[in-house]
Amino acid sequence: MAVAELYAQYNRVWIPDPEEVWKSAEIAKDYRVGDGVLRLLLEDGMELDYPVDPGSLPPLRNPDILVGENDLTALSYLHEPAVLHNLRIRFAESKLIYTYSGIILVAMNPYKQLPIYGDAIIHAYSGQNMGDMDPHIFAVAEEAYKQMARNNRNQSIIVSGESGAGKTVSARYAMRYFATVSKSSSNAHVEDKVLASNPITEAVGNAKTTRNDNSSRFGKYTEISFDERNQIIGANMRTYLLEKSRVVFQSENERNYHIFYQLCASAQQSEFKHLKLGSAEEFNYTRMGGNTVIEGVNDRADMVETQKTFTLLGFKEDFQMDVFKILAAILHLGNVQVTTMGNERSSISEDDNHLKVFCELLGLETSKMAQWLCNRKIVTTSETVVKPMTRPQAINARDALAKKIYAHLFDFIVERINQALHFSGKQHTFIGVLDIYGFETFDVNSFEQFCINYANEKLQQQFNLHVFKLEQEEYMKEDIPWTLIDFYDNQPVIDLIEAKMGILELLDEECLLPHGNDENWLQKLYNNFVNKNPLFEKPRMSNTSFIIQHFADKVEYQCEGFLEKNRDTVYDTLVEILRASKFHLCAAFFQESPVPSSPFGAMITLKSAKQVIKPNSKHFRTTVGNKFRSSLCLLMETLNATTPHYVRCIKPNDEKLPFEFDSKRIVQQLRACGVLETIRISTQSYPSRWTYLEFYSRYGILMTQQELSLSDKKEVCKVALHRLIQDSNQYQFGRTKIFFRAGQVAYLEKLRLDKLRQDCIMIQKHVRGWLQRRKFLRERQATLTIQRYFRGQQTVRKAITATALKEAWAAIVLQKHCRRYLVRNLYQLIRVATITIQAHTRGFLARRRYRKLLQEHKAVILQKYARAWLARRRFQNIRRFVLNIQLTYRVQRLQKKLEDQNRENHGLVEKLTSLASLRAGDLEKVQKLEAELERAATHRHNYEEKGRRYRDSVEERLSRLQKHNAELQSQRERAERMLQDKTDELKEKMDKLTRQLFEDVQKEEQQRLLLEKSFEMKTEAYEKQIESLREEIKALKDERTQLHRQLEEGRLTSDSLKGEVARLSKQAKTIAEFEKEIELLQAQKIEVEKHVQSQKREMRERMSEVTKQLLESYDIEDVRSRLSVEDLEHLNEDGELWFAYEGLKKATRVLESHFQSQKDCYEKEIEGLNFKVVHLSQEINHLQKLFREETDINESIRHEVSRLTSENMMIPDFKQQISELERQKQDLECRLKEQAEKTEGKLEEPFSHLHRVREEEGIQGKALEAHGEMPPEGKEELMGKIQELPEAREFPMKQPEAEGEVKSPLQQEASRLSLENRDLEEELDMKDRMIKKLQDQVKTLTKTIEKDLKPRGVVVNMMPGLPAHILFMCVRYADSLNDANMLKSLMNSAINGIKHVVKEHLEDLEMLSFWLSNTCHFLNCLKQYSGEEEFMKYNSPQQNKNCLNNFDLTEYRQILSDVAIRIYHRFITVMANNIQPIIVPGMLEYESLQGISGLKPTGFRKRSSSIDDTDAYTMTSVLQQLSYFYSTMRQNGLDPELVRQAVKQLFYLIGAVTLNSLLLRKDMCSCRKGMQIRCNISYLEEWLKDKNLQNSLAKETLEPLSQAAWLLQVKKTTDSDAKEISECCTSLSAVQIIKILNSYTPIDDFEKRVTPSFVRKVQALLNNRGDSSQLMLDTKYLFQVTFPFTASPHALEMTQIPSSFKLGFLRRL
Repeated sequence: MAVAELYAQYNRVWIPDPEEVWKSAEIAKDYRVGDGVLRLLLEDGMELDYPVDPGSLPPLRNPDILVGENDLTALSYLHEPAVLHNLRIRFAESKLIYTYSGIILVAMNPYKQLPIYGDAIIHAYSGQNMGDMDPHIFAVAEEAYKQMARNNRNQSIIVSGESGAGKTVSARYAMRYFATVSKSSSNAHVEDKVLASNPITEAVGNAKTTRNDNSSRFGKYTEISFDERNQIIGANMRTYLLEKSRVVFQSENERNYHIFYQLCASAQQSEFKHLKLGSAEEFNYTRMGGNTVIEGVNDRADMVETQKTFTLLGFKEDFQMDVFKILAAILHLGNVQVTTMGNERSSISEDDNHLKVFCELLGLETSKMAQWLCNRKIVTTSETVVKPMTRPQAINARDALAKKIYAHLFDFIVERINQALHFSGKQHTFIGVLDIYGFETFDVNSFEQFCINYANEKLQQQFNLHVFKLEQEEYMKEDIPWTLIDFYDNQPVIDLIEAKMGILELLDEECLLPHGNDENWLQKLYNNFVNKNPLFEKPRMSNTSFIIQHFADKVEYQCEGFLEKNRDTVYDTLVEILRASKFHLCAAFFQESPVPSSPFGAMITLKSAKQVIKPNSKHFRTTVGNKFRSSLCLLMETLNATTPHYVRCIKPNDEKLPFEFDSKRIVQQLRACGVLETIRISTQSYPSRWTYLEFYSRYGILMTQQELSLSDKKEVCKVALHRLIQDSNQYQFGRTKIFFRAGQVAYLEKLRLDKLRQDCIMIQKHVRGWLQRRKFLRERQATLTIQRYFRGQQTVRKAITATALKEAWAAIVLQKHCRRYLVRNLYQLIRVATITIQAHTRGFLARRRYRKLLQEHKAVILQKYARAWLARRRFQNIRRFVLNIQLTYRVQRLQKKLEDQNRENHGLVEKLTSLASLRAGDLEKVQKLEAELERAATHRHNYEEKGRRYRDSVEERLSRLQKHNAELQSQRERAERMLQDKTDELKEKMDKLTRQLFEDVQKEEQQRLLLEKSFEMKTEAYEKQIESLREEIKALKDERTQLHRQLEEGRLTSDSLKGEVARLSKQAKTIAEFEKEIELLQAQKIEVEKHVQSQKREMRERMSEVTKQLLESYDIEDVRSRLSVEDLEHLNEDGELWFAYEGLKKATRVLESHFQSQKDCYEKEIEGLNFKVVHLSQEINHLQKLFREETDINESIRHEVSRLTSENMMIPDFKQQISELERQKQDLECRLKEQAEKTEGKLEEPFSHLHRVREEEGIQGKALEAHGEMPPEGKEELMGKIQELPEAREFPMKQPEAEGEVKSPLQQEASRLSLENRDLEEELDMKDRMIKKLQDQVKTLTKTIEKDLKPRGVVVNMMPGLPAHILFMCVRYADSLNDANMLKSLMNSAINGIKHVVKEHLEDLEMLSFWLSNTCHFLNCLKQYSGEEEFMKYNSPQQNKNCLNNFDLTEYRQILSDVAIRIYHRFITVMANNIQPIIVPGMLEYESLQGISGLKPTGFRKRSSSIDDTDAYTMTSVLQQLSYFYSTMRQNGLDPELVRQAVKQLFYLIGAVTLNSLLLRKDMCSCRKGMQIRCNISYLEEWLKDKNLQNSLAKETLEPLSQAAWLLQVKKTTDSDAKEISECCTSLSAVQIIKILNSYTPIDDFEKRVTPSFVRKVQALLNNRGDSSQLMLDTKYLFQVTFPFTASPHALEMTQIPSSFKLGFLRRL
């Protein structure tokens, strides 16, 4: 196809325009080769003859269908006007700020806060492919994160653009995305620290400029480090070329760095008072720009935020204050006044307040600083000269010092931030975010702009190479022949700057010269490059500047200040002064270092683009230009080692107006940032790329019937394309895509539009012909009808006369009678014939029916007997078959039981052997007990001797105390007599002395208090003497104990006596504590006597009583009737089981050590068992923990019960017997204690009396302290008790006699106990088999009901909630026994079991549904049978009889309700996780209405698809998944109300996910897609109707999505349409409505775009709404769940437990 053919009438082109850069025009006349002009029709209706030549035709405009695309490379015509127009449509009309351009994300600064950066948006983009969603900074971040995780390769995001374009914000959002999607699992909150570094760097490195209120004045590369799990572990930051000159100079309407204004705004706070700051208008360095305030910015609040981020990063207040001191010092330095002293001298007063504050803050000497700011020291080979400086030179020195200090502070802060973000582990991968300045050109460009543009040249070179590499990889991947693409290489510009004898090297060389200046350096540039290098020019009208042709534009640089900025030096004397600073931080800044300071370390090898010979001069390497070149080379090495992702930020206008599009400024930036270069590279090859499926779907209308008949779609596309485009060089066929040259897609769109237009004309022709023909036929029929009636009227009028009327009437009368006669005769004849025929017919039919009935009756009789015989034979065969199966099964079961019994017998034999071996040890222990009894008697005798001696000493002390109390009493009586005398004398005095009398009385009262206090002090002294006496007693006891050990006892007895002596020494602080020690010995004696006096006869009697009680509470006959045949052989053992258990309890209490060894033996046996026994031990441990939580008895008994629980696996009935046996044990203990008390009652009475005396003494002592005096009655009582103490102390003397009386019965009982233990052990061996059987039964019950029940095995042919009913029947049994412990244990076990099984199956949908259903049924059973009236009204009379009688389980109902809520939420989460990947493909992407949607061309950023799309999800997939969820819930017996709530939640999820995806996908916002969505919603509504779920309110949750689909389809042009939209879309927020309208994209040229004016109308109508400003719906939102009460219709007594449950040991009450 010739190019000229595209310039046909009605096509549109772009022509240059001085205002809008490019404007559109329509071709009014076909262009032919050789025409000199092109007839155009402008948009304003004016015609224009545009001069052209065949080599420079104006660029063609893309079809409207391609305008507004997400990717600029999707445009058919790729050139500057097409890019500019596409950006204008997206930004100004659709309010979309992001657009792809191949691998670049173009970001337009909206100058307005947009709701597109919330966490919901982050989660929406997480995990998505780059082309699936609308362009976004989050999509680029996700692509980088995904490639890093998938390829284990480092990534970089390069954010560039000029000041005010939004680089900092874009980089911040990218870092926030990484912090959100890759949160670390530790508590270090590394991601928060990474984000917290941004406010700090912005405060110290950002400032207001004329272009941007928050302009970054430095470059920053942040490496975010990740571990192997792709979680953030740390970060590192590098900075480039801080604009230090801004510290001392700002242009008009600009500000210094933010941190200075934040500090000034907070100057009045107490913590900053010592800095002596004021407002920003008071300092030279902050008021140069004229305006110190930014509109909408609160500097004081920002200061608080800066301090918070400092704290979050771990910087303490001392460090922060040091930083603020340096900043304040810089401000004060700027205010230091320099005065002129003659022509060549200047001076600074030492009394300058700001100089004093500066020196005070930094710890400097004021005199030296004032001197050397105005003088410089010149060192020569022979002497040192001090040269004064002029005022301008001194000001420059002051400013240079300020810049140097700030630069050091900035580097220091960055270093500390890196230390705070440092991580100890190993970095696996990293993602770097480069926020760097874009290409800059101003009216006056200096050294900073030169370095910035140099950096952009390097980045542009790297970018061009990367784009070229990607293009090559794409062609090789698709097997497309590779042709060399010519692209702009800016290596010559880079060589001009950095190569040998380049601009930078000449600049460094000039800096080395003592008298080097800018003019000499510029002259060298003229001599070396003018007329020698085409990229370097000399301005015509200037001798102080030079021009460099950069890749973006020509830039003129002013040479003034280049050398000074490149040197960046401060006079050595000033550096030495600062180095000697007393302020540690300031001194550290200027310390000499052998290695040049660099933020990149000394171990980095740098390589230039070309080999550069580095001079040996040390000073040369420290220039700013050299350091910047080194850091730039390091950056390029880093970027080349990573996979780059590009973000180009564009500033739409200089006025900072929201969504205003300045074409001139944007084109300038597009040329500078490389977007147009990317497009130019793409246009030289094959820029348009379609998959075969997309091409087939879009252009199937252009294919012939013969082509469509081919089965291979790929072959169909090839054949059709060969026919449509004759020139095969205009396209290439790849493996999965078709590649088109520029303009070919537009040509195909033109063919498609022409075809559609022709088809429309054909349809219109036939429709209009049919309408006209139908109109003609209708008119013709009406005409004929009118003519017929008209002609009939005319004929009647002509034929009617009087005679004719009479004759006609007479003829009619004759005809009437004649016809009546004939018809009557005919009727009579027919009637007779009919009756005759009916009679014969009815007789024939009756006879035939009789014969048939007779035959059928005989056949029925024969069939009856034959069928009976067949049925009997079939029944006999089935019965024989069933009997054979039963016999086989029973034989196998008996064989299995026999094997189990053999294994059990083998284990019991081993256990019997071990117990026999342990019995001998028990006998030895009994003998040891006897020996210990003898030793205890000896010890007790010794203690009595000690007590007797101690009693004597105490009596002596008490007598002394009594005498002292008598003296105190006499003193008190004398004092009272003196007081009485004085009182009598005072009463006789006059009334005027009354006040004096009161004062004297008060004095006397104070003296009395002093006397009482002295009494108390003396009492305390006596108590101290008693304590010292006790210490002496302790020493005597130790000595006597040692002698007694040497004489009578061995080493073992000595250890026990030492323990007793130590315990006595600790407790012998008071008399009461000493008595408690004696009581402890008595308690030990009682405990020994209790064991000895346990006789065999009493034990057997009590065991028989327990057995009778057990048998009375348990119906043996009922058990016998329900036992199976296999269990009858064990029936006689049931009565003996409880005897064995009681014997086991008693034996374990007496021989605790024996059972501890038995437990160890059991643990060794468990280690050798198979997997099944291991599982049993786990269950035992679980039940043991549950039982420990429930029991509240003493520690030793609880230990024994817990151990028995772990060994025996007691079922609920067994737990009841445990509680009864414990009560019996307690009764036994009480009786034993009563018997012991008979012999020792007299012994306890004195001690108890003594104890009461001491308690009363303590109480009275406290009362005396409280009241300050002792009444006479109290004193008398105290004296009486003191006299009783000697009598109480005589008790220990009688103790040896009681001991001798008890010793002999103890020995006898010990021998009896040894014999009894033998019998008990024999009974234990005999009955252990029954305990083992109960263990197996408990294990089977727990495992079957809570763990081994599978949902599919329960729901088939069984009542719903059967496990819940079984559990409740166990609860009812515990209630009938009135056993609280058993009930508590059962409920806790059931609840914990449900929690455990749910925890083990967190992702099993069927298991969660099954246990959610059973938990709800269990909860309903607890309510139904609780006995509460509100629940009982649904019960039958029989069900009311089954209500719980003894316990209120309200608390457990609440616990079960909470468990059910957690299961429900987990159930919803699992369903959501299963259906969420299906929603968007099925609801949004799949075409339910085939042929309605048409794929549009996509660009570089698109998801890869293939021709075979059979694995894609469809709407049927969504419905099938919903049906699976529904059937699962119904099969598991879930309550219908819960099913409705779950379906409502699922429908909300479907609607929310679909709507969120629709809002973020502009390509889906079309009328046809609205039809598809509406069709899919109707499928969902039909599904609800089919499942009878219309009343579940699920349909209402789809209302937002339904309204969005309606909004896509409705007309959007007039005011009435806008009003209708605002009234109907009530479920959508205003933000969502505007987003859909802005994103609306026509699929064909027949559709109309939504105009910006219409969007503004709708927005004006929606302004009054108070709805949410959130764009996305919360997909994690959960509706509140309620569990309805539904009474169970099933009677508990009729509930049958299936044999498949293997719970045959359970029996009905």
